[in-house]
Amino acid sequence: MSLSPLRIYVWCILLGVAPMRSNEYLSLVRRGASPAYSKIRNDTFRTLATDPLFRRRVSEASLIRLLNAFAHSLKDTGVDAQYVQGMNVIAAPFLYAAKSETEAFALFSHFIKKECPAYVKPTMEGVHRGLKLVDQCLETVDPKLYLHLKDKYLSAELYAFPSVLTLSACTPPLPEVLILWDFLLAYGPHLNILCVVAQLLLMRDDLLAAQSPMKLLRTFPPLQSKTIIKIAVSLVKRIPQPLFDSLVNHAR
Repeated sequence: MSLSPLRIYVWCILLGVAPMRSNEYLSLVRRGASPAYSKIRNDTFRTLATDPLFRRRVSEASLIRLLNAFAHSLKDTGVDAQYVQGMNVIAAPFLYAAKSETEAFALFSHFIKKECPAYVKPTMEGVHRGLKLVDQCLETVDPKLYLHLKDKYLSAELYAFPSVLTLSACTPPLPEVLILWDFLLAYGPHLNILCVVAQLLLMRDDLLAAQSPMKLLRTFPPLQSKTIIKIAVSLVKRIPQPLFDSLVNHAR
């Protein structure tokens, strides 16, 4: 599947990200290793490691520079946030789709700081709220599946952490991630919670039949973005307003 040359411009418009001066990014890069550098290096080599499309287009060095520069920018702003494992996977689609590293940094930085800042607080409180919302939304739309998983002591904390933290970017294939992100950036990253629920519903029959559902939940099936989006949109009207308000606000 070819990479759309227009996607990154649409993402900039949807997120309200203006062009960034290269010198501004380079000044962060030239500062060298941030306090998070060793953690970043521990993560970058395995970022989408099995995806040949990503590996051909994005170097590990580029990912290291972007994440290290972002760690510097977080420290400069004095926000209660830090580099956390999973940021590398969130950065990956931006680097893959962008025309330049500077452009990817501008989008990634804005996205983390404005759309999901609670995901990168030291306690990752936004992610944990999101995981509780996966359980609550699943209980609302499919009580039978929810109770089946609950009877097996399977809460979203045990199987959905990567999918919530990375906005489903951890699940291949990458072209499908980009399509899903087109939807999330247009209508709100909070809808990823419903996309995770949609993925569970697609696995419903197998999960209900399984004596050990966790074996299936360890690795979600390859993304089918258009089907997932269709299901997620259909779920919106079934979510009570107070719960939907919690969805909207959980990552901020």
